[in-house]
Amino acid sequence: MSKLSDRVTRLGFSQTFVMSNKAREMKANGIDVISLTLGEPDFDVPDNIKQAAFDAINQNYSHYSPVPGFLELREAISNKLKRDNNLDYKPTQICVSNGAKQAIINVLAAIINDGDEVLLPAPYWVSYDEMVKMMGGNSVMITTSYVNDFKITAEQLEEAITEKTKAVLFSSPCNPSGGYYTYDELKSLAKIIAKYPQITVISDEIYEYINYETKTTSIAQFPEVYEQTAVINGMSKAFAMTGWRIGYSACPEWLAKACEKIQGQMTSGANTVAQRASIVALQTDPSEYKYMIDAFKIRRNLVFDLMKEIPGFKVLLPKAAFYFFPDISHYIGKTLDGTEIKDADDFAMFILEKAHVGCVGGVSFGSPECIRFSYAASEDDLREAMRRIKELLSKFN
Repeated sequence: MSKLSDRVTRLGFSQTFVMSNKAREMKANGIDVISLTLGEPDFDVPDNIKQAAFDAINQNYSHYSPVPGFLELREAISNKLKRDNNLDYKPTQICVSNGAKQAIINVLAAIINDGDEVLLPAPYWVSYDEMVKMMGGNSVMITTSYVNDFKITAEQLEEAITEKTKAVLFSSPCNPSGGYYTYDELKSLAKIIAKYPQITVISDEIYEYINYETKTTSIAQFPEVYEQTAVINGMSKAFAMTGWRIGYSACPEWLAKACEKIQGQMTSGANTVAQRASIVALQTDPSEYKYMIDAFKIRRNLVFDLMKEIPGFKVLLPKAAFYFFPDISHYIGKTLDGTEIKDADDFAMFILEKAHVGCVGGVSFGSPECIRFSYAASEDDLREAMRRIKELLSKFN
């Protein structure tokens, strides 16, 4: 008899970390691997944010914070949401967590009962499905593809809703596709969701600032679903603060209080020094950090031009975030150099072992015909990675 709970045995390991760990092992063995697996900016934290952390240490911010975060930080988040998103959230509606991942888990734990359904437009971030399992819910995938820019329609959404549907969980801009929902697209989704008051929308907006075309729209901007929406965001991506572990949720009062209750029993408040530094980050004009986004855009254009030349890849130009998600169905069902390619995970492992380029297969993203590359890497590494893949795959076409 297993000593582990059924809940934990149902969970899988993150495929992102599986592939990044495999790449690290190969590097440790002397193999020249270029890892494009993790979604982590390769920039240093901006100096003004670091200085704020030093100041917080010197000012002895070393004690527990309130469970939902320092009031000053929640006020800064409230002001940011008004400034950048035209959203009105009071500090009492905001809960600061140990990363955006915990913010999502707080919301799911607050609303999901065993057997409840959560709709996941696919592709979705690898952890969403596992988080739903952790809370005892069941994920219901809504399939999209390369052809429709990896986005669902209002008709698909309504067809997927049942009496068991409790939430819709998605990211816009999207990890892994690099797409985002426009104002009109979100408006059409909001009209459907408003018809079902039992449904909570969990809108993951962590890549909000990394949008190369326009300002990102939040579905919470539509009044008919404001009371049904939990906005998720954090400091990791736009501010290169992945290791600082500061995320937050902005919710209706009833849900914000539930998130605070859950977090109070799990971790209490987030890191105090990181919270103080986050105040400064959010109070700074976003244009101060735009140099990172400008660099990502240059890399995106570079990789797009190179990836279009790789045989068998069908690739869209990402409009946001820092990922490519090419369709590689051309290779599924084939045997390459003695390796049977049953799905994108097999293909990603083949690329890693033969071309020494790390990426992540799309099975755990809900798209078994695609693979994800992060272009948060140097231009030299990106050029060399695409060259290796093109050289390898040219042998089979």
